[in-house]
Amino acid sequence: MRTPDVFIKGLGTFVPDPVAIAEAVEQGHYPAVEAELHDLSGAAVAGEIPAPEMALRAAQQAYKRCGHRPEDTAVLLYADSWHQGPDGWQPQYYLQRHLVGGDVLSVEVRQGCNGMFAALQLAAAHVRGRAAAADGEAATTALLVASDNFGTPMMDRWTMGPGYVAGDAASAVLLTTEPSFAELLAVGSVAVSEAEQMHRGAEPLFPPGPTVGRSLDFRARNAEFKQAALDGGTGTGALVKVHGMTLALVERTLSEAGIGMSDVTRVAYMNYSREIVEQRCMAALGLPMEKSTWEFGRTVGHLGASDQIVSLDHLLLTGGLKPGDHLLMLGVGPGVTLSSAVVRIRDSAPWCS
Repeated sequence: MRTPDVFIKGLGTFVPDPVAIAEAVEQGHYPAVEAELHDLSGAAVAGEIPAPEMALRAAQQAYKRCGHRPEDTAVLLYADSWHQGPDGWQPQYYLQRHLVGGDVLSVEVRQGCNGMFAALQLAAAHVRGRAAAADGEAATTALLVASDNFGTPMMDRWTMGPGYVAGDAASAVLLTTEPSFAELLAVGSVAVSEAEQMHRGAEPLFPPGPTVGRSLDFRARNAEFKQAALDGGTGTGALVKVHGMTLALVERTLSEAGIGMSDVTRVAYMNYSREIVEQRCMAALGLPMEKSTWEFGRTVGHLGASDQIVSLDHLLLTGGLKPGDHLLMLGVGPGVTLSSAVVRIRDSAPWCS
């Protein structure tokens, strides 16, 4: 989806200090053989800080950095992939109460690790539609947040999935029709529904796992999915399709952004192991690992829906992106969903000057 005249005005993050992989190995939480194989160095651990509180801190930073007033926000989209608080309660209203006020449309986005991409698509359409209706009289701003604290019962961050460990973090984006330092050129998603069992495995749909105290284990579910493929299921073909559709989605998104692969300065993928980032992303795109954000991602772990936005903020703060550069963001989530977006840096971010 092309997103003309949609800009990033502010970014905010909350990333707690990481616990070193070496410490996790020493305490028996993470196998030494995997530490050597995957070359990850740590995972951000928030302790007992609730995910909605982390989201609030990231959002407050985004507003403060660019000087935007929270009460001038038109829509709030809250992306998450793990439990946020009491069952039956929705976390976006915590930010509404403490930050943006009651006149803002607030919606929770349950799109797993690709939640921020879904939020970008929804928010871009929303702010452009409101801007058109207002006939350019005033810019419209959306607040997008993502937040997860995985340090809970029924979750082991060190063995959550194959080739990655789970880190806690929150991220926030202020998306607007007002020209700013970065422009969202295009964003898109596609689902390979034939692979939905990859994150379900053989687990029954009812009663839902958390209601009976069943832990989340993507390793086990992935193994069950592969076994089903060996037993005559559609798994193998679905995995091949995931690869092909990833490349097709990136090609489409780059075309909608009006650039080619040679124009891509950096790539923000999932914070996975080196071999996964290299094989499934960088080599597949024909790009060197030096253009990836893996060296940073390996220090904080897989941050739910915040991987790409936290990486974008890191690149801006460290000079990894400069005016004229393009960032390709690419993600994978349960569904299986594939998402991508292209951001062009127009000027130095105000908080980086």
